[in-house]
Amino acid sequence: MTLRQRKICCRTDKTPSREARRENRRGHWRSGWALTERLAINVSGMRYETQLRTLAQFPDSLLGDPQRRLRYFDPMRNELFLDRSRVCFDAILYFYQSGGRLRRPTNVPLDIFMEELHFYELGEEIIDRFKEDEGFPKEEERPLPNNELKRRLWMLFEYPESSSAARIIAIISVMVIVVSILIFCLETLPEFRNEKELREVRRPNTSSGVIGDVCGDPFFIVESICICWFSFELIVRFTCCPSKMHFFKDVMNTIDFFAIIPYFVTIGTELAKDKDTQPSMSLALIRVIRLVRVFRIFKLSRHSKGLQILGQTLKASLRELALLIFFLFIGVILFSSAVYFAEVDRPDTAFTSIPEAFWWAVVSMTTVGYGDMYPETVGGKLVGSMCAIAGVLTISLPVPVIVSNFSYFYHREMECEDNTEYHHISTSLWEKDREDENEEDDEGGLDEGPEHMGDYAPLYGQSSRGICPQLNGGLLAGFCPGQVDHNQSGIKFYLQEPLVTQV
Repeated sequence: MTLRQRKICCRTDKTPSREARRENRRGHWRSGWALTERLAINVSGMRYETQLRTLAQFPDSLLGDPQRRLRYFDPMRNELFLDRSRVCFDAILYFYQSGGRLRRPTNVPLDIFMEELHFYELGEEIIDRFKEDEGFPKEEERPLPNNELKRRLWMLFEYPESSSAARIIAIISVMVIVVSILIFCLETLPEFRNEKELREVRRPNTSSGVIGDVCGDPFFIVESICICWFSFELIVRFTCCPSKMHFFKDVMNTIDFFAIIPYFVTIGTELAKDKDTQPSMSLALIRVIRLVRVFRIFKLSRHSKGLQILGQTLKASLRELALLIFFLFIGVILFSSAVYFAEVDRPDTAFTSIPEAFWWAVVSMTTVGYGDMYPETVGGKLVGSMCAIAGVLTISLPVPVIVSNFSYFYHREMECEDNTEYHHISTSLWEKDREDENEEDDEGGLDEGPEHMGDYAPLYGQSSRGICPQLNGGLLAGFCPGQVDHNQSGIKFYLQEPLVTQV
């Protein structure tokens, strides 16, 4: 063997093989060497830089997972490009830097910030914790009955959108509620009241005459049909409910129960009284019981998304509403006292006492102003002006919070409807091609390329196919699918889609 051949053999033995270099790079990668590198993030033109180990604290998020953030990487500029809100990203980046502290910027609406949280995939646990910090009640899970028959009946009467039969039952229930409310209003017309009084005068004193008179009333017949439906619906839902305790705690079930009570109380009262004797119950109590029938209108909230959103908004804004009432209470006391002492010297004044001035202070602070009571002196008019201005300022303070809560619940309901109506339909050919490409990139991404490419070494493979779906650089504008670009490093980029340059 010649001297030259011996030198070649020695050089070959000392040079590590290709497999050894690959394993060495994998070891560096797995040991966390790449986490000491910095990552540049371009958010709508604003450039941010952070360390990879900062993002790696939350590996299940979009920026914390190297594979998921890979599709937003721009290899020409060596940065991530995100066409998102820069103001929201300040809070997102602080979330990673602080180890989990999420604070919404004051100038960002809640619904927009929630969209950003879902985009960055921070996780449902973090989003739920953020909702609690914002003051929203925690959503409770709704259990279903274990029995199959009870589960079907429960779905029919409790969830109107679960099936076509449930929608039909919901329509029938809404129609019965509307008819019941119309009957409640129409029977107070003078024409029908006079006719009813005439029947009461002509009826005999016996109990059979009372029953015949009541059953002959057309309003009573329609009311009885409505009550039969309400009772049937309430009994079915009570029988099929998964938890009797939760059933009684539900406000809607309480409303349903009190909506049918006046009917049976009225029947008992009519049967118990005679023509020549006093009624068994006072007239005021009977009127109060009949007034409870108007609460049937709240039964519509079971079938109306708008009323449900309004109820959720009021429930989430109880603190602001209590603060508003407290401010109004203070203003009423101050301005009613001031206007009383300003008008007390006039003999024909309407402000005879401070409690009498409460009504004027309330209607003035709420900017209603009926005009039945008004100041006439200069001092009284000055107090009235300050009362109106203070009322406008007092009411306007908590209103933005209530509007923000309503916007949140409204958009959340719309998102739930969108998720229900639209479903992702995968096309086998396209999805299969993309899965195969991703598998090839995952298997061979770390095998080739320079050793110091950091987190995105798979994109710089020698003569490898790069995946660049988010390339918005001006240098790549105008490329069409299938074209190949050879840059100075000799790397080939195959573009799968036409690129759009943003100016």
